[in-house]
Amino acid sequence: MGVTADPAPLPLTGERTVPGVAEENYWFRRHEAAYVALSPYCRDAVVLEAGCGEGYGADLLADTARTVIGLDYDVLTTKHVSRAYPRVRMLRGNLVQLPLADRSVDVVANLQVIEHLWDQPAFLAECLRVLRPGGRLLITTPNRITFSPGRDTPLNPFHTRELSAAELSELLLAAGFRIELMAGLRHGEHIRELDARFGGSLIEAQVRVVVGGGVWPADLLAAVKAVTVDDFVLAESDVDSSMDLVGVAVRP
Repeated sequence: MGVTADPAPLPLTGERTVPGVAEENYWFRRHEAAYVALSPYCRDAVVLEAGCGEGYGADLLADTARTVIGLDYDVLTTKHVSRAYPRVRMLRGNLVQLPLADRSVDVVANLQVIEHLWDQPAFLAECLRVLRPGGRLLITTPNRITFSPGRDTPLNPFHTRELSAAELSELLLAAGFRIELMAGLRHGEHIRELDARFGGSLIEAQVRVVVGGGVWPADLLAAVKAVTVDDFVLAESDVDSSMDLVGVAVRP
């Protein structure tokens, strides 16, 4: 990836993940794994990442894409991406009013973003509008069934509406898309071993430290720092038990 040293990296807010923070590495690698899995869909394409956040994902997609346009509403974020990732053409705008012409891009990438949006159908309508016929929407989001189990409202205060695979599929079909892939991201063998080592869940072990405001145990921090993108797997079977949903939808 073409990363440039940035004198003012984005702060951790809980709303997004950022690279280069040891305590955040599990979440960063989990998100990065989805970008890696979806990057082949971007080969030689004009790609819009709608809600690009810190920018590391847009820069990763630039390895295969012809052009990558990053879009975010936050001023600090747009300035950061422009400085840190010069391969990304950065725009500032609202995701329910995409500042692009009709049928102007080949791919819209929207990773770990739709759950933050108040008007999800309006966003998907905009994605359909800016995509060329045959273009693809690449979308990931936490699986509501496993991320906020048994709750009417999301656990994450930055999320407005989380989705199951069936609910995401329904939204995509209602917007006019054809679903090409609906899969789930889950832990591979190495993290399953870490789950067992840390009381049944590596995630819960991290949450206990963060919520409790305590010092990270050395063994837990070492385990989190060692996680890589290869420690996650994507599968189309038993999607309801997965951690993150990974969808590919086609504009007719």
